[in-house]
Amino acid sequence: MGEIDFLQIFQGVATLADSEPKIMIGRVVLIATGLLLIYLGKKGVLEALIMIPMGVGMATINAAVMFVTPKMALPGDVDPATGLAKGTLFLNPLISEGEKWIDVLQIQWLQPVYSFTFSNGLIACLVFMGIGSLLDVGFVMARPFKSMFIALCGELGTVIAFPLAILMGLPLADAAATATIGGADGPMILFAALMLSEDLFVPITVVAYLYLGLTYGGYPFLIKAMVPRRIRGLKMPVEHTHAITSGEKLVFAVVAATALCLLFPVAAPLFMSLFVGVIIRESGLNHYQELFSGPLLYGATFFLGLLLGVLCEASIILKPEVLILLVIGIVALTFSGIGGLLGGYVLYFWYKRKGINYNPVIGIAAVSCVPTTAKVAQKTVSEVTPDAIIMPHALGASISGVITSAIFAAVLITMVRASGGGAF
Repeated sequence: MGEIDFLQIFQGVATLADSEPKIMIGRVVLIATGLLLIYLGKKGVLEALIMIPMGVGMATINAAVMFVTPKMALPGDVDPATGLAKGTLFLNPLISEGEKWIDVLQIQWLQPVYSFTFSNGLIACLVFMGIGSLLDVGFVMARPFKSMFIALCGELGTVIAFPLAILMGLPLADAAATATIGGADGPMILFAALMLSEDLFVPITVVAYLYLGLTYGGYPFLIKAMVPRRIRGLKMPVEHTHAITSGEKLVFAVVAATALCLLFPVAAPLFMSLFVGVIIRESGLNHYQELFSGPLLYGATFFLGLLLGVLCEASIILKPEVLILLVIGIVALTFSGIGGLLGGYVLYFWYKRKGINYNPVIGIAAVSCVPTTAKVAQKTVSEVTPDAIIMPHALGASISGVITSAIFAAVLITMVRASGGGAF
């Protein structure tokens, strides 16, 4: 892929360092102001219904500045020396691509749904908002290192699938998009495929969702093949964890969203969508939480499933490349499951030295199909020991898996794009 500058990966930091002093200071001040608005909204000093979402938007938009190509740049923003400009995936497309939408939009049955939500990745963000409003990040905060370690192990499928896809003849961008299936996060796969592989994003997304539906039935066999019955039924010791307050969860979500947008602005829409759901949940904004976790999530999921079914038309699915996608997808998900269980074994042997039980089955939950894989882990253990409870640990790993899969996708997108010119 060629040599890639470290700051090309962390473009939020790169654009901050490359900015004029007044812009740099302005971005930092606006990020801080956004965080302050969230705090004041949570405390009831300001109107929470407006200030909390406004604060989230203000902090993330100023963190998520990246390098964009001239076609996405605003008038006068292109640097003559580099041919690039600074912008975000939030604002620049609204201005640069507005006329194109008017020209191509056809009001025909599912066309508006497809054009306005699916083909631009919005539906992935809507699903992430709904998922975020259901996530209790306290499971991660209670055991952050164990959860994140297993989640990283659960990305083994992505790491293996990427070079394998290249060896099987896929171009670099298509290989990276297909490899994200290993993260087992449907909305994230759709978003990454749309960013990297416009020609194949439909079959990649269809293949991903077809396989994600198989994890519930397939992973129990993988667990039983890798984890002996006597270990599979291990009970976890009773934990004496710190009671995590909603305020602490809110701080975690705000800091994580802002930091991840700063480091990986290419995935900022996903990070913001996920954590805005968490923030709404922990802010006590019940009307918004009911909207996000109900009509928004279920409506977006329904139309996502409907469109995926409609897109399974023979001429699309029977493309020669789709056979490669089918092979890469099953390899990615299989090795992600294996990687998660191997991570579980590492913790099993580590804690065994200390005389503490750690059930390695928890590792399968690192494959971030929330909450499916966590349920698979608990169900498999319960079949051996009905009163063994591993769900809190499994949910921590699964939620961490959502974050790590988005990070891996962001790194892949950024590296592929950087190798071809360094901007969008």
